[in-house]
Amino acid sequence: MKKGYFGEFGGCFVPELLMPPLLEVEEAMQSILPTERFQTELQDLLRNFAGRPTPLTFCPRLSEELGIELWLKREDLLHSGAHKINNTLGQALLARYMGKTALVAETGAGQHGVATAVAAARLGMRCTVYMGAEDVERQAPNVMRMRLLGATVIPVESGTRTLKDAINEALRAWIAQQQTTHYCFGTAAGPHPFPTLVRMFQQVIGQETREQMRERAGKLPDAVVACVGGGSNAIGMFHPFLDEPGVKLIGVEAAGSGEPGCFNSAPLSLGVPGVLHGSLTMLLQNGDGQIEPSQSISAGLDYPGVGPEHAYLHKSGRVRYVMVRDQRALAAFERLCRAEGILPALESSHALAWALDHAEEFAPGSKVVVNLSGRGDKDLGIVRKALGLQAVGEFC
Repeated sequence: MKKGYFGEFGGCFVPELLMPPLLEVEEAMQSILPTERFQTELQDLLRNFAGRPTPLTFCPRLSEELGIELWLKREDLLHSGAHKINNTLGQALLARYMGKTALVAETGAGQHGVATAVAAARLGMRCTVYMGAEDVERQAPNVMRMRLLGATVIPVESGTRTLKDAINEALRAWIAQQQTTHYCFGTAAGPHPFPTLVRMFQQVIGQETREQMRERAGKLPDAVVACVGGGSNAIGMFHPFLDEPGVKLIGVEAAGSGEPGCFNSAPLSLGVPGVLHGSLTMLLQNGDGQIEPSQSISAGLDYPGVGPEHAYLHKSGRVRYVMVRDQRALAAFERLCRAEGILPALESSHALAWALDHAEEFAPGSKVVVNLSGRGDKDLGIVRKALGLQAVGEFC
């Protein structure tokens, strides 16, 4: 497979000014990342700061209702509340080994921004986070967290004022500051080498799940389900299972409201090939090649593209990609809260919703793992508004 490509997808379609820092990151991946010193320090951070390994939780009440064994990989229990910290600690540590003193990042739901701010604070680095102005409004608690952690949060007013536009601004900032700054890319998308680098830091999710299922259930799962926006939590979960044909892999995209003419965030299911943020992948775009607005109740899935490795896995057929609408994700959010006492992020609720709504596709007793990629505290305002509640007490 050609370097930087997954089948026909991937590559590095960027302005010439971005090539030097990208080549510097690639060289660091080869010379620094595999060393015993780096790996020892990273594993210590993941274990004693972030909280790995994360638990694998069996859901007894939902399992009884569904007729399958439903398990949750609890990335929501990591420090900062989501899987994002696996990647930010890895990239921030790599940047420090490279001699960088600052991090720049983009964020949608705010979880990557928080995780980048956490990593920067822990390692004594400056941090600037670009966030779409719409996401600044709907994810205000995470904005406050980032600022408390010492990060500078810059709202982006251009375009759709969401994740796509935040990435554009972060890339521009990196060009101007590349001597001292590393771009801590938040998902398994973007130009080479970021899709590979992010996957390398996130595949701990699937590696742990393999070991835990063998220990707890005596076998590998029959199916693994994860939500897909840019795709970092999903590729981290899927990658260690790719060579296991007996394990079904299901990626869940956001279908938006599902109303006629509505926008969505499902480029694998509904998009076409194109280039966005330095990578050839599947995109939501019109007949003139212009990027369509994306839409999801979940800010972290609100993105018109997807990582190129997912595009490859979709075309190859190894992973099945499906869609879930906003209302089904909200229903899954409520159901998990009340049945198992766990508050999931709206991103993760899309994956959970598919498993809950399609349990009949599995043989009775099948073991299905859903990657609970984040916790839902950040989404309470969105949930309250979506359900038409005046106060949190009415929901609870």
